[in-house]
Amino acid sequence: MADDLLVFVGSLNRETPYFQGARGVGLSVYGFNEATLETVRLCETGDIDNPTFLSVTADGSGVFANSEVFEWREGMVSAYRFERATNRLSYVNKQPSLGSITAHNCLTRNGRKLLVANYGMGEGGPDQAVAVYGIRPDGGLTPPLASVAHRGTGPNAARQERSHAHSVTETIAGGVAIVADLGIDRLVTYRIEPDGALQRLAETALKPAAGPRHVALHPNGRFVFVMNELDSTVVSLTLDADSGALAIADTKPAVPAEARDHNHCADIQISPDGRFLYGSNRGHDSVAIFAVDPETGELALVDYTPCGGATPRNLCLTPSGKHLFCANQNGDRITIFARDEATGRLTDSGQAIEIGTPMCVRIV
Repeated sequence: MADDLLVFVGSLNRETPYFQGARGVGLSVYGFNEATLETVRLCETGDIDNPTFLSVTADGSGVFANSEVFEWREGMVSAYRFERATNRLSYVNKQPSLGSITAHNCLTRNGRKLLVANYGMGEGGPDQAVAVYGIRPDGGLTPPLASVAHRGTGPNAARQERSHAHSVTETIAGGVAIVADLGIDRLVTYRIEPDGALQRLAETALKPAAGPRHVALHPNGRFVFVMNELDSTVVSLTLDADSGALAIADTKPAVPAEARDHNHCADIQISPDGRFLYGSNRGHDSVAIFAVDPETGELALVDYTPCGGATPRNLCLTPSGKHLFCANQNGDRITIFARDEATGRLTDSGQAIEIGTPMCVRIV
């Protein structure tokens, strides 16, 4: 198993009003043999509350997990160490997230900082949209180096009563972060200064009530793709690496027209070669597949594939691009799809990781 891929899973283990149950253990690590599709649970820990999003270092030794708990005015971000030789997870430390409903994090490409997005609900507490942390030599997190707040509303009174930063993603070139704010229908770009400060570069307005959630980056660095949760669309944008400005190139529905009223898009991922996009649809319970024009960024629908469960919250491709994992939150399983690299289509492999309320999966 020494050459197997490592699969890190965050699952709900604490009841929260807006999730449908908490049947998971917390943080788990599996080995995955891509040739045989065998998965083996290596270790797990339940000493972290609701790790709904994870970032993992390239060698799998460092894990950074958000804790998303509705009742907390301020979330937490925890650092763990994974020892492959002993298959052991060790707690390192944790830091406050400076905001509530801590939804997403991103390890910078140079491995020196962690960026954290707080969805935010209600009022009170620090109420910061994004916070920046340094990574200590032992893999722990420094106290927050910097943070920024967003303000504003959108036309969807039930979901856009305030700013809701849902994700933060560093660009391919590095040094610039893109924040998708569902509450204000904007993508906000920041330069990440050496000391961790965030310098605002640009704001891009999307269609009112679109609700941008997660972002994928084309390997060529020219295009940014956004999954819009509220209107179930996928948007392709061009990126000016110097100014941080984004411009819309294409927009496509993420589900058939008859499904849009009861669907909420979630994650978006891109194949290693940049030819295909994959987006998860909660409600339609599918993975949408789009072909990407590498010159224009234009999108073309390939297929809708059943997710193999219910409420597909998070997706992850293996580094080879041969398989896609789909974390089905309310299906209590992570479906493993084989991916046709020529057509982009997905086929259920018949293999899965059975685990309660999986929220996030990361593979190294």
